[in-house]
Amino acid sequence: MTNIIVALIVGAISGWLAGIIMKTKKGSLLRNLILGILGGVVGGFIGKLIGIGASGLIGSIIISVLGACLLIWICKKLKL
Repeated sequence: MTNIIVALIVGAISGWLAGIIMKTKKGSLLRNLILGILGGVVGGFIGKLIGIGASGLIGSIIISVLGACLLIWICKKLKL
């Protein structure tokens, strides 16, 4: 149960930071949460492909933010 709560908090922080970095319109907490969690999945997948891993809370946030930024960039290119 604690892991789920931590994942949700990391996701929300990551989505919020990615929105600031990519200069998107202000989003809701739910949007940031979804973006951060999906960003964590994408960032973790790409990190494993290139041999980069994250350890600890800060590493997880960094990987999630990078993944979320990539998702935002893709959505902007596809005009979603």
